[in-house]
Amino acid sequence: MKISTKGRYALRMLVDISTHEPDTFISLKEISDRQNISKKYLEQIVPLLTKNGILRTNRGNKGGYALAKAPEEISVGEVLRATEGSLAPVACLEYETNECPRAGICDTLFVWEGLRKVISEYLDGITIATIAKKGISGGDYCI
Repeated sequence: MKISTKGRYALRMLVDISTHEPDTFISLKEISDRQNISKKYLEQIVPLLTKNGILRTNRGNKGGYALAKAPEEISVGEVLRATEGSLAPVACLEYETNECPRAGICDTLFVWEGLRKVISEYLDGITIATIAKKGISGGDYCI
């Protein structure tokens, strides 16, 4: 599994927003400048995050973007599912029901199910707040 720039930049954007006062709307230009990410690219990421209830928008003079919930409530897994789609390591596990005709006789299915479980538990256990705190304390957490 490879995480695209869309997923990585979404995390950077959310961490950036989380370092401001709650309910403060931050412009894409500010985020773009601080994170060295194209504003146009951020504009492609925003709809995915708003549609999934992670980000909220405010138009107008004091407009911009704010987190839709507390940074402690937004997991990396949630963000990556919103931007990347399924985190399943193989196609047959992308949906709730495995419709692969070989599922009942597949000798390797348990391997992929275990990997999906480990990935999900790990990514769902890290929040935007966790990343922001690591960044502030000088940790070497890299996105």
